[in-house]
Amino acid sequence: MARIPESELILNPDGSIYHLNLLPEQISDTIITVGDQDRVERVSRHFDSIEVQVAKREFVTHTGYYKGKRISVVSTGIGTDNIDIVFNELDALVNIDFVSREALEHDDRISLRIVRIGTSGSLQEDVPLGSHLATEYALGLDTLMQFYPLMETGYETEIAVNLQLALGLGFLPYCAKGSDLLREQLAFDMIHGNTVTCPGFYGPQGRLLRLQPKIEDVIQKLSSFRFEDVRFTNFEMETAGIYSLGRLLGHEVLSLNAIVANRITNQFAANHEEVVDDLILKVLNRL
Repeated sequence: MARIPESELILNPDGSIYHLNLLPEQISDTIITVGDQDRVERVSRHFDSIEVQVAKREFVTHTGYYKGKRISVVSTGIGTDNIDIVFNELDALVNIDFVSREALEHDDRISLRIVRIGTSGSLQEDVPLGSHLATEYALGLDTLMQFYPLMETGYETEIAVNLQLALGLGFLPYCAKGSDLLREQLAFDMIHGNTVTCPGFYGPQGRLLRLQPKIEDVIQKLSSFRFEDVRFTNFEMETAGIYSLGRLLGHEVLSLNAIVANRITNQFAANHEEVVDDLILKVLNRL
């Protein structure tokens, strides 16, 4: 394998990966990602023991044991630009030799299990506040996959093309499916839905403060979208990037959403912290 130059695989003076500040032995092959760095402690406080606590910028990592299972929790920050950093660096930690700076041979590569626990807004009246939703297909309205050779199925491409037409977009969105294996293991009693990943919180999600969104009635258009059996149940800002990079890098990935807002009924959950905490415990007990 070709040696990866110092400018491409950047390591800190202690040998840790550049942004996450982690050494390969400091992460598990089972990883929970959360957006908010303060949510890392809300997961790890349930651990029986914590062996690693590392923080740099918005990236906080705790690795420890929960009922005998070694688990890492990593904060990603917001958006698919941060997902690009986190997923590439997590993969590098397990699939690149930092001494030789060479990628492992195919048969030696490690497939991580990565589960996102995040908050999300509902796009359907029948996806209520306080529910937990597992994403089957994720549709990206950002441009991350303009820079990677994502291989979509014909069905995924059709979903993307139909949404492009429905929103009148000047670009083609991308679409990827999450892990069936993890969804069956972790989300058998949750709502199963399809998620739109937006490149922002205000205009891209149809919020009107002082700026008028360019796409009129985007909430209604997303809510009413139908392609065969696909409708969009919720939106957030990371899942499509997670699913696409997970596929490209060969990892099992799943996004689980705590529904804390309903954009159709204009409600926000007063107990949103409890909704997230319930999801955290559910995931820990099923991993």
